[in-house]
Amino acid sequence: MTTAPLIRTLQDIEQIEKTPLAARELPASTYELIRRSAAAQPDAPALSFILQGTGDETPLRLSYAELLGKITQTANAFHRLGLRPGKAVSFLLPNLPQTHFTIWGGEAAGIVNAINPLLEPAHIAELIHAADSELLVTLAPFPGTDLWDKVSAMRDHLPELKAILCVDLANLLPEPQRSALKAQRAPLPDGVLDFDETIATCPADHLESGRNILPEDIASYFHTGGTTGTPKLAPHSHANEVAMAYSMNLVTRFAPGDVTLCGLPLFHVNGVVVTGLTAFIGGAEVLLATPQGYRNTSLIGNFWKVIERYRVSFFSGVPTIYAGLLQVPSEGYDLSSLKYALCGAAPMPVELIRQFEAKTGLTLIEGYGLTEGTCGSCANPPAGERRPGSIGLRMPYCDVSIKVLDEQGRYLRDAAPNEIGNLCIRGATVFKGYLQASKNADIWVDGDWFNTGDLGRKDEDGYIWLTGRSKDLIIRGGHNIDPQMIEEALHKHPAVALAAAVGKPDEKAGELPVVYVQLKPGAQASEAELLEHAAAHIPERAAVPKDAWIIDAIPVTAVGKTFKPALRFDAIARVYQSALRELHPDIRVEVSSDDQLGQLAQVYLPSQDQTLIAAVGQRLAGYAVAHRINPQA
Repeated sequence: MTTAPLIRTLQDIEQIEKTPLAARELPASTYELIRRSAAAQPDAPALSFILQGTGDETPLRLSYAELLGKITQTANAFHRLGLRPGKAVSFLLPNLPQTHFTIWGGEAAGIVNAINPLLEPAHIAELIHAADSELLVTLAPFPGTDLWDKVSAMRDHLPELKAILCVDLANLLPEPQRSALKAQRAPLPDGVLDFDETIATCPADHLESGRNILPEDIASYFHTGGTTGTPKLAPHSHANEVAMAYSMNLVTRFAPGDVTLCGLPLFHVNGVVVTGLTAFIGGAEVLLATPQGYRNTSLIGNFWKVIERYRVSFFSGVPTIYAGLLQVPSEGYDLSSLKYALCGAAPMPVELIRQFEAKTGLTLIEGYGLTEGTCGSCANPPAGERRPGSIGLRMPYCDVSIKVLDEQGRYLRDAAPNEIGNLCIRGATVFKGYLQASKNADIWVDGDWFNTGDLGRKDEDGYIWLTGRSKDLIIRGGHNIDPQMIEEALHKHPAVALAAAVGKPDEKAGELPVVYVQLKPGAQASEAELLEHAAAHIPERAAVPKDAWIIDAIPVTAVGKTFKPALRFDAIARVYQSALRELHPDIRVEVSSDDQLGQLAQVYLPSQDQTLIAAVGQRLAGYAVAHRINPQA
């Protein structure tokens, strides 16, 4: 389907857009997209799966015809169980072939609702409620997994569920382990169906519903905005997802013979769209690299072996993944199949890009996207100039604008080149608003532009640079953490008057959560006590703060709101000061806002010693926050 020219500059994107998206004759639905690829190359490999990630195992492999058949069977099973257009099936699964059957089969029969299986049961139940789901797909009981325990714990709180289907991991084991495990295990509880057995009874050659899926029909819900007990569900239409796959593939250029490795979770738009639907629209093969993906230590340890064995041409990750892969020797492996890798979800330190490319010879492409935009909005052009530290050019048919807003968030004007403002998006891939109407206040500016909450600037060539966030989200290794969750937990402590959570820079995770605490007059509490309290009261492990810093007073604005920029600057200064103390005790760090960079750490040295200057630069190279070294005469 990719007949457009290679993207090297913004002018190439504008040339592509001279043909309107409506004239591209795109498929009306994700089901039709996969059906077209299956018709074009029925016997080509579409989906492969490795269970362990050792690099030696034989993969489970499905052709495009077989994948379409499984998706059709799944859609028909859901339809028989009562799923209809406008109603949702929720899934709580790791990365499995059945997860793909559920996603695309669910979209063909109704709406699919993706849920992070790492969430606590109360949050999972709330997302099922919010989506008004009557069906749930999850894991059957299996050694080393806890999903069934979570579902069991909340079944009584989900009376609306008409059926639960369980994917049995034992079916993916080789014999004789498969039979041995099944023989010693209790049968599934009453009312719970085996996923594979259920879909096997359904036809694979047609949709029993006879449904005519329209582009504007809602295909999926993805939750976003942290997990504070008030989930935001972002609905995507079939048109959103198909346009996203088409636009993304104008950048990635997936084609038959390519293999895309999926290590990011399939409850997230990146795993579903980038190393999923985009590969399918290009006729490429998707390699599901273990149920846990990048969280599987065996996969990471054998990563380059897996790349060589399966001739992987592309993978996508977040900065923490690349930092981890830097520690895995790649020498001696044939990596010639790799074209490039994509990094998004959090700012990538420029030095980390340089080190990774030097070590592997692989081109690393930085991009940007968010759930509300169905996935990607910007990317550095693989065929053009890459500007490390930027998120690249806007993608075709994805409008991106930097807008200057007033203190109330109202539109004032479009930003001038290199002027910082709010990054806003619109176009065929952008959703129409959250499922819950109460979440849609003030998300649109200047008409139909969605305000991402990120701050950025656009240079004269159209390259976009993130400079910070107007939202307060903490991004830990690509995982969004809402500071409100941390603050609410700390406010339950009897000695705490005020608490404010921000992110502190971290070389591996990009950011880690920390909390500043102002104690009540006369009250006493140690930082260790506050951290212990936080760990006991915060339901999400990733959100537990790494430090609790007690200060005299939380800084506030003129109207009494917590002024978090001052705290973020202080957190950066503390981290940098600590990192540099071993080099020289008299190094001083001050952090302030910067017109170009958003925030800048000024590092003041006691001398002009070139060795010290070089050592400081090397020590801070792994952090994403920019710094400037100022030697004293």
